[in-house]
Parts: sequence; structure tokens; C-alpha cells
Amino acid sequence: MREMKDSGVEWIGQIPKDWKKTKIKTVCSFVGSGTTPASNIIEYYDNGTIDWIQSGDIYGKNNIDEVKTKITTLALNSNTSLRIYKAPFIVMAMYGGSVGNTAISHIDACTNQACCCIKTNENANLSYMYYWLLLCKEDFLIRAEGGGQPNISQDKIKNQYFFVSNYAEQKKIADFLDEKCSEIDTLTSDIQKQIDTLEQYKKSVITEAVTKGLNPDAEMKDSKTDWCPRIPVNWEVVNPKIMFALRTERARKEDEQLTASQEYGIVNQNKYMEITGTRVVTVEKDFSILKHVEPNDFVISMRSFQGGLEFSEIRGCISSAYVMLIPDERYVYPPFYRWFFKSSKYINALQSTSNLVRDGQAMRYANFVKVPLFIVPIEEQKAIASYLDEKIEKVNSILAAKKKQLEILSNYKKSLIYEYVTGKKEVT
Repeated sequence: MREMKDSGVEWIGQIPKDWKKTKIKTVCSFVGSGTTPASNIIEYYDNGTIDWIQSGDIYGKNNIDEVKTKITTLALNSNTSLRIYKAPFIVMAMYGGSVGNTAISHIDACTNQACCCIKTNENANLSYMYYWLLLCKEDFLIRAEGGGQPNISQDKIKNQYFFVSNYAEQKKIADFLDEKCSEIDTLTSDIQKQIDTLEQYKKSVITEAVTKGLNPDAEMKDSKTDWCPRIPVNWEVVNPKIMFALRTERARKEDEQLTASQEYGIVNQNKYMEITGTRVVTVEKDFSILKHVEPNDFVISMRSFQGGLEFSEIRGCISSAYVMLIPDERYVYPPFYRWFFKSSKYINALQSTSNLVRDGQAMRYANFVKVPLFIVPIEEQKAIASYLDEKIEKVNSILAAKKKQLEILSNYKKSLIYEYVTGKKEVT
């Protein structure tokens, strides 16, 4: 067994005795960045031939072989901060939600200011450095600056510690990790495809059930609506105002503050923060800016145009920017419309109500009432809701297992990189 020593860095722990501590800048031929040519100058982008890397090009990738945007020679020559980096080189995102994402570029390219480009010298293997930077991602995030959008600088990257073994050993480790990580990535990709297929299946099951019912032999009729042309003959097309009234009641002093989420529905703010690990704005004084929510209410949130309306099972209050809908129980069995408002056809119809609605912009009641709804016999609503509750629970169970597999593979990959890049395990 090889002799080890303390690295002097707590999260790294022990390293082989003959490895030396240095900084990334000492083993690099360059560490640089770029800029964004003025977007209002068409000549900088039209018919561009020079690859231009942005942080989005790194997302979810190990390697960069193509980019979304190309710039022109005029753009390159007009911006002194731009240069073409010769492949291969490492690209790391420095700003915002992408901080720490890292990939190897196999194409000659410029970058914007949010990307740091790194090329090793003869003392460090490029692939080994790539794995080292992956290992350092959490450390970079801890030391990142800024509020909601953390940033790291080129200086932080240059001065990040690096433990040097001889080049031959670095290459040996990198080649080993290339092979093992490739196997893991292939498995991950296969599982992700299965998840995507299941998600699509889930959407189709919901949409079929809430727009056609459960009887495949049911007599159908023309609905005279654009978004769902054919419906069962015993369903009635009506203006949404008949089925859902607008709740305008202000928040009560005893109301708990709630959060609207596409993934979790309407939940208590504290519970949401606990689940997601994120902070949301809490109103401390002026509760008049909040609206009251009752169980069985439906909520139009800022993201409803992306994923439908949210259903509330609890009482509380929520942002006044949102719209609360009170179901008329003569026509509405809430568990059915909980599924109905999550169907792909309905979401697409809701999106079409305004060309102006975009992420972060509120949808209004006026948008909601533009999409005709169906009065479905209450007993049929109950049967469909029960069917979907059972069916989707089974699909979600399979999805949860698949996502757990992804988590295990991700943790295994991280562990593998950590063990070998820090020398705790030796490639034999």
C-alpha cells in the first residue's frame, strides 16, 4: 500500500506522499475568457463561422463538439477581449446558476465573459485537470461571491490548489476515469431516456382520460373548440365563468403563507423551503398584499402557462399576483379538475391565450376564461379521478425508482473521481 500524507485541505484529506501541492496557474499555459459582441450589430452574428461558447453550451455536457452560436471575423477583430482558443481546452462556467459546470472543448472557439478557458502545460494532463475541476466544483460554490447568482473569478480558478503527481500517473488516472465515467454516463443516459418516456406516457394518460373519458367506445361529438375538437356526447362545453368564480378575499391574520409550485402544488412556505433548500420571500408586515386561499381552490400562478393550474388542499394565503379560483361544486369535482388542468392539451390552450405571457409574467383571469371548459357528469369525474390517482401513482413509483438509480450513479461517479484524483485509490 502506498504511503500517504495529510494534504492540508480538509475536504481532500490524505494524498500520496510524493504528490506536491501547487496552484492551477502553475500548470497552465493559459487561463482566459472572452466577451459578448454587441447583439444589436447584426454583422457580428450573421453568417458567422467562428464558434462562440456560452455557459449554456456546457450544461449537461462532458465535451463540447458544437455550439449554438457562431460569430463573424468582424466581431472577433472588433472586440479586443475576444480570442480563438485552440482545442482541446477546458471550459468552466463562472456566473449564475451554471457556476462550476465544466467540459472539454474539442473545437477551436471564442467564449463569452461567463466562461473561463483553461489549457494545461507539459506538467499537467488536460483530462486529469478536467476531473480535478469537477472535484473542486463544491469548493468553488462555497467560495463563490454574489447574492442569488453566485460568481467565481478567473483569479479564484488560477489560485485553486492542485496536487501534482508525475504526468504519467495523471494520464493513467485520467484514462481510467475516462473509461469508467463513460460507462456510467451511458447507463445514466439510458435511464434518463426511460424517465423521459415515462413522463411522456404519464402526460398522454392524463390527457386521454380528461378529454375523452374512460370508455373507448363512447359516442363522440364536435366540441366546437379549437383545443379539443372531439369530446364525449354527454359532455357540455361552457364558459369557465360558469364553473369557477374569482376569489378576491384578502389574507386573514391567522393564515399561513403558501407557495405555488409546479412540482409540489400549493404548499406551506416553510415546507417548500425545507423540501427544496431554497428561500422564498416571506411577508412580515403588510398582509393586505396577500390573498386568502381555501381548500379545493385552484391557483393561477406565474408559471401556469408552463405547467397548468395548481390545486390547493390547504387553507392559507398567497401572493396577490396570483389568481384564486373557487370551483362550483354543482359542476366541479376538484380532484378531477386537478388532473384536467395538468393535461397537455389544456396547458397548450392556456399558453395560446396571450402572445405576451412569458416566464415571470402573471396570467390573469381573463386568460383563463378564454379557454372553454367541459361540464362532465360528476360520477364520471369521480371515476376518471380515481383511475388517474391509481394509474399515475404507479407510474410515479417507477419514476421515483429510476430517479433514485440516477442519484446512485451520480454519487458513484463523484466518489470514483474523488478516490482516484486524490490518490486514495491507485490505478493498477
